[in-house]
Amino acid sequence: MKMMESSDDDERLYNYSLLFLYVSGICNLFILQFLQAPYGKHFSPRWGPAISPTLAWLLMESPSVFLTLLLFPRGLHSSSPRSLSLISLFLLHYLHRTFVYPFRLPPSSNKTPISIALLAFSFNLLNSYLQSRSISHYVDYDAEGGMGFWARFLGGLLVFLWGMSVNVRSDLALVRLRGEGRGYRVPRGGGLRGSAVLIILGRLLSGLGGLS
Repeated sequence: MKMMESSDDDERLYNYSLLFLYVSGICNLFILQFLQAPYGKHFSPRWGPAISPTLAWLLMESPSVFLTLLLFPRGLHSSSPRSLSLISLFLLHYLHRTFVYPFRLPPSSNKTPISIALLAFSFNLLNSYLQSRSISHYVDYDAEGGMGFWARFLGGLLVFLWGMSVNVRSDLALVRLRGEGRGYRVPRGGGLRGSAVLIILGRLLSGLGGLS
């Protein structure tokens, strides 16, 4: 597959995309102090037409798999064991979020507004582009010795696996409760009280592990 050259235009696009991600993250943090995201138990028909949560998750998360598989092989370091190790963790997480988790959701789950699904799709499009180009092309692997990289990678891998296990376990607990048809409830026992918070913690740990 033909590699993407690191032209001035390509590097400019990468830098502007990264800047946009940072700025939009700060803006979203501010906006969400006053606005409740309308999905799950907070679903609101005021946000327009809605689709099943399974279809919404497939739509939202799909760029993280397909765009990554399209862009990553075109990078300068795409065949490096280091870049392959890093992108494998990213893909492992999003393969689960795209093709496993959505099909575990019970049919009774609240629908998701298409507008929200498209916003999430846009974020994952941007994030996948940045992750793919960074790991396969713009990271300077020669700046760090081989042993130093692998020591950090193994430490990050442990954090990633811990976070993903927390994430998946909490997902399963909440999905099981929803499937009982008694509305939204907080799991109890087994350290799962507040599973919604644990899901966020698990995803944060997975992300930190991937960045280590």
